[in-house]
Amino acid sequence: MAGQQDELKLRGLRGATTCKSNTIKAIETAVQELVSELIDRNQLSPNQIVSITFSVTADLNACFPASIARRQEGWDDIALLDCQQMAVPGDLRRCIRILAYAWLPIDTAPKHPYLGEATILRPDRSSTP
Repeated sequence: MAGQQDELKLRGLRGATTCKSNTIKAIETAVQELVSELIDRNQLSPNQIVSITFSVTADLNACFPASIARRQEGWDDIALLDCQQMAVPGDLRRCIRILAYAWLPIDTAPKHPYLGEATILRPDRSSTP
């Protein structure tokens, strides 16, 4: 990234999705889809991504989303973290949220993927690209 910092800006990217159930397979599927959409919509390469925090609702505990994301090629040096979302009454069930920090070209608007039932969280950002 050295030498390109004048052309890039560190941006926060948000997103979320939901799982059909609290199983390893369902969480894997949801995380893979969410990460793929984040990468595709923002045309990210691994060297642009600084970190990603995954938060999950308390009803998802079958596995760690970060361990699934870490399987992506070239993601060995990306800081990944899991945490539990605040338990707020009426919150969306089986939800995985992300907060990613990535270097994007200055003239590029970040695209935030909200998928599955999580489209209700941010209807303004839930349309497909």
